[in-house]
Amino acid sequence: MSPAESDEEFTGIHCRLDELLAERGMSLTELSAAVGVSIVNLSVLKNDRARAIRYSTLRAICEALECDVGDLLVLAAR
Repeated sequence: MSPAESDEEFTGIHCRLDELLAERGMSLTELSAAVGVSIVNLSVLKNDRARAIRYSTLRAICEALECDVGDLLVLAAR
């Protein structure tokens, strides 16, 4: 497997951050300020490119968006 293929590996997890932000009328910049995570790192998560997330970050995002982890992260169809 080439490095490009391994970078595009399907994790089976989809992050609904974009949808949740839209539902709440909140921007990525506002969420970044609320949770203390950079816009770049939130963008990586939003675009399903994250390989890992800290529990503390996950909790902070869920608190700011007033949602549960299962609302944010879902199993994706292949």
